[in-house]
Amino acid sequence: MSDLRDAKPWLIYVLLGCSLATNVMLLLARGASDKPDSHAIVQAPIDAAGSAAPVNGSAAATGAVHEAAVQPASGQAVPSTAPTAGWTVLRSKVEQSLARTFQLAGGESGDALASVYTRLFVWDLELRRDLQAGDSIAVVWRHAPDGLPEIAAASLQSEKLGRTVAAYHWQAPGDPFPSYWHLDGTEAPLRLRDGPLAQYEQITSVLKDRPTHKGMDFKTPVGTPVSAPRPGTVTRVNWNWTANGNCVEIRYDDGVLGKFLHLSENRVAEGARVSVGQVIALTGNTGHSTAPHLHYQLNRGEKTIDPLDYHGTIRRSLNAEQIAAMRRDVAGFESMLAEPAVR
Repeated sequence: MSDLRDAKPWLIYVLLGCSLATNVMLLLARGASDKPDSHAIVQAPIDAAGSAAPVNGSAAATGAVHEAAVQPASGQAVPSTAPTAGWTVLRSKVEQSLARTFQLAGGESGDALASVYTRLFVWDLELRRDLQAGDSIAVVWRHAPDGLPEIAAASLQSEKLGRTVAAYHWQAPGDPFPSYWHLDGTEAPLRLRDGPLAQYEQITSVLKDRPTHKGMDFKTPVGTPVSAPRPGTVTRVNWNWTANGNCVEIRYDDGVLGKFLHLSENRVAEGARVSVGQVIALTGNTGHSTAPHLHYQLNRGEKTIDPLDYHGTIRRSLNAEQIAAMRRDVAGFESMLAEPAVR
């Protein structure tokens, strides 16, 4: 190649210009690679083995509550860490009432969400009376396959309690159904002492939150055995069938009437004497019922008695190993609840 000094002047200018343009392009590309993308979504994996900090403690039982330990089943596998994909977080300050709050924040799913949410915190607060200005809610939820809302975790920041109460959906070893648990290992819902069902999915109605409803409802599959909670005599069966479906009424020895509605099958006849623990029926979905459940009602004369007061309650608790497993499995949902609200 001949020396550039022998080239024509315009050729030298062209080569210098190309070199300068190339250097400028390289500098711009380097700067772009060093600058963070303001629209990028960074996803970090959840460390299933890591410990999670408690959310300001858990709810304490109110009234005469007894604790019962959950006994592990032999060979029961510990559930794996729950995935958080597909779940969303709803946050809101309480507006007038829980129903109003969920109607405003939850849209079309608001009423159904409020119903499930209420079941988690009605045990420790009179939700129609104890909510205060400044209280706030957070719910991790999604639509279940049946279209109804499913809650994985929820919290209530309560001025009255002076702390945030949180509950997480988790299935304890040996239990046929999941329940909701506080991070300290205590179960969120209370259970009847010597109630009519040994197992059920959840309590869907209590007298405290539905004063026009005279019984306590238990969601449970059709065919679940119903036992007599007290000794007594069967006074009638299958009365007012259109509303009650298959039903049994027992007068306990203390004079209280126990009514068991929407049954699939009766196992006792009028006039029969029953003993504690005797199977008297199987649960169903008969009469005026929109889903399989047991309606359990107590009356003394014309007065309706709250089963929670009549039976007394227990609050189950997990052992240390189960608590560790539960904390590990709900860690992702705990993180979602703890995230600050979007401004």
